[in-house]
Amino acid sequence: MKTIDAKNKDLKALNSALRGSANSTPVKVKNVSHLHGVAAGLKHGEIVIEGAAGDYLGVLNAGATIKVTQNVAKYVADNMTAGTVIIEGDADYGAGQYCYGGTVVVRGNAGDFTATMNKGATVIVCGNAGNEVGTYMLEGDLIVVGDAGENFANYLIRGSVYICGQWKSIGQNTKIEPLTEEDIAKLRSYFETYQIEADPARFRKIVAASEKPFYH
Repeated sequence: MKTIDAKNKDLKALNSALRGSANSTPVKVKNVSHLHGVAAGLKHGEIVIEGAAGDYLGVLNAGATIKVTQNVAKYVADNMTAGTVIIEGDADYGAGQYCYGGTVVVRGNAGDFTATMNKGATVIVCGNAGNEVGTYMLEGDLIVVGDAGENFANYLIRGSVYICGQWKSIGQNTKIEPLTEEDIAKLRSYFETYQIEADPARFRKIVAASEKPFYH
């Protein structure tokens, strides 16, 4: 695995090096927490961020696998269309916002407005999630293994939201539906793929009460 030390690199130089290296071999990157927008727009490759990462890590990801060994700051995987982003620690505000596809896995806790306006991605939070998580979701899956804060899944439009823990309050335009066998199989597949210890049968499923919540 090739290693890049970003301590003395600016963002443009680092991302150029990542695009050039990711074609051939996995790349480990160190000392990136001072940079925002690392690994933006990559279409392929495997990137391992050793340590913490700044804002907008993996923004516009279009197919790369990006792993972070510690925490990430705000807006990780923003506007992602494909690929996988795995955070071993916690994710700050706005993780997985506006994503059209791909998968985001936060093994720790996730901040407020995670998966806001999700448009087709799978967002998995293995710990607890903050307030307004899943707000205005349009498609895709949001899975929270722990607890959620206020206005969970607020103004849900489409997509499926699953939670194993409790929420402080549930958002507008939501209803709880029984899990189907297909739901349980889907959750089990996610948990096996990403090595998450959770019992699919213990989750609750939240869906939209109406696909046109603003016209009532």
